[in-house]
Amino acid sequence: MTAEGNEVKKRGLIVACIPAYNEEKSIARVVLQTAKLVDRVIVCDDGSSDMTAEIAGRLGAEVIRHERNMGYGSALASLFRRAREIGPEAMVTLDADCQHNPAEIPKLLEPVLKGKADVVIGSRFLGSDEVMPGYRKAGVKAITRLTNFANHEEISDAQSGFRAYGNSAIQLITPAEQGMGASTEILLKAKDGGLRIMEVPIKINYEMERPSTQNPIYHGVDVVLSTVKHLSMRHPLLFYGTPGLVALSVAIIFWIWTFQIFAETRQVVTNVALVAIGATLVGLMLLTTAVILWVLVSVVREMR
Repeated sequence: MTAEGNEVKKRGLIVACIPAYNEEKSIARVVLQTAKLVDRVIVCDDGSSDMTAEIAGRLGAEVIRHERNMGYGSALASLFRRAREIGPEAMVTLDADCQHNPAEIPKLLEPVLKGKADVVIGSRFLGSDEVMPGYRKAGVKAITRLTNFANHEEISDAQSGFRAYGNSAIQLITPAEQGMGASTEILLKAKDGGLRIMEVPIKINYEMERPSTQNPIYHGVDVVLSTVKHLSMRHPLLFYGTPGLVALSVAIIFWIWTFQIFAETRQVVTNVALVAIGATLVGLMLLTTAVILWVLVSVVREMR
């Protein structure tokens, strides 16, 4: 065991949580390497049809099994719940496909164990010379910019699954998103909860036999929609109210135009009038939605 590994294990209980789906070719390596650096390894087998769960269990990992494939976010939720039951000082999450190097676990845990951060992200873009596929890099960068806009943070890699969490984060966070949107949802919830987020550089391995089980386009759309949904729930007046006011402003302009034409010609220009009516309806619906959601969100926050 490395000196770093010994230092980590001198602290409180450390658990590693690994979401896995059909990873029988790599799960053994990940579990064995991870077990050297933590006190307990927990694998969530998300409805695999291969030997993922059996291999992980035989190698000493605790296995949580989903009867069917429910998605990355659901696997993380099960792992967070189990970690809360155990009550560790810190938890680290990593992928089961060998993309992440378990030897870097101490690097992620160090800021948490020293009390410098509550959530630590292993970033692929901080001082890394690894070559990421162009389409993936563009997608991750776009999602990260959207997350930073929503969170008012300057994170470089909002989609990294290699993370460390302190006990306060473990107690606070349970992802509700079933898919890959859980990665950004966790960061949004951490920010709302006043948790400290920081990043450390990691290296990534893109030479696995099967780098992804999900279509990258579907992945990107899922994450974007999830982020937009959470942004709308956090700031409903801004998210719905602003376009509502814009729509009503457009409606006023077209209503004035409609009445001017009618005053001059005694005729109603159908196209102009329809735009005015449509913009009015859209504006009123958006403003109504903004107020209703704002009230609901306020009530929920007061009940916590």
